[in-house]
Amino acid sequence: MKRLFQLTIRAVTAFDWPLLALLTLLAMLGLTVMHSAVGGTDWRFAAQMRNFALAFVVMWVAALVPVPLLKRLAPWVYGLGVVLLLGVEFFGETSKGATRWLDLGFTRIQPSEMMKLAVPLMLAWYFHKNQSRLRFIDFLVAAVLLAVPFALIANQPDLGTALLVFAAGFCVIYFAGLSFALLIPVAVLVVVAIGVLSVYQTELCHPDFDWVVLREYQKYRICTLLDPSSDPLGKGFHTIQSMIAVGSGGVYGKGYMMGTQTHLDFIPERTTDFIFAVYAEEFGLYGGIMLLVLYALLILRGLAIAAGAHSQFGRLFAGSLAMMLFVYVFVNVGMVSGILPVVGVPLPFMSYGGTALITLGAACGILMSIHHYRPAQT
Repeated sequence: MKRLFQLTIRAVTAFDWPLLALLTLLAMLGLTVMHSAVGGTDWRFAAQMRNFALAFVVMWVAALVPVPLLKRLAPWVYGLGVVLLLGVEFFGETSKGATRWLDLGFTRIQPSEMMKLAVPLMLAWYFHKNQSRLRFIDFLVAAVLLAVPFALIANQPDLGTALLVFAAGFCVIYFAGLSFALLIPVAVLVVVAIGVLSVYQTELCHPDFDWVVLREYQKYRICTLLDPSSDPLGKGFHTIQSMIAVGSGGVYGKGYMMGTQTHLDFIPERTTDFIFAVYAEEFGLYGGIMLLVLYALLILRGLAIAAGAHSQFGRLFAGSLAMMLFVYVFVNVGMVSGILPVVGVPLPFMSYGGTALITLGAACGILMSIHHYRPAQT
């Protein structure tokens, strides 16, 4: 009886209440917008409620997993993830031009999703293990550990997930002590590349010009971002319609379920990647600022948990998860607003999708576990 009581207390106290409060507000807001996006009658609203319930259970279970167990599992989870990605490479199922799914006989899985957590988990374990003697070679090894899954996911192709995996892994490497001076040449190259693309847009975006490192549809997404009007009914349609919806919302918005772009079916993928356009049209600038403030508080809570962690592993892992949330929001809002190319990154706790919600729920549960973990006194 005493053991049962202790387990019950632990299950209840596993939550980080400030984090849970923010997640609850985002979930309520997400379901509210989803109800409007589907018109209140589509089956996706009921399915999204089930997705949230499942994500909550996953978050609770993850919050109960002790940090030492996460450390022990890190190499095995990463290794399994890479093996499954190789399985997708050779035996994966292709849908809509992308090979992202692996059929295990009894179910289909998308291994790239698990790598959003497996890669920062592995890198946090690696740097924790070598924290007393970090050398340049350790950062090279970490770069390889990050590059392998990134390349496999990008080759599927799934640039959005690859970007999130890279961001989470890179944050671990940076937080572990990567010199900021090493990033300056990269930043200069990015600025130069953007400048060259802007000046020579006509030549570089010509159909006969091969970008080599990017597939044709990825090339056109970037070119369309520079000039959406070049193909307003084709590749530029998503960007143009989402920008119209965001702009037409004005300062105060058109009102709940009153968005014309939404309910006249002009916004593509309005329940998934472009749900922010639905929200901005109906709630306007003030509503958009409120949503971004909620996300900022969620990310700051994650960084606060990282700062207060009692181990190098916890600090690195929690910090990378918080920054992964930032990349989710930044990329999604950026592509809906027309300042970033369309890469298929969902808006956390708003976009429809069970897999993404489960991944985010697990990430938040791990943050709670790190927050409550106290090393045994020796």
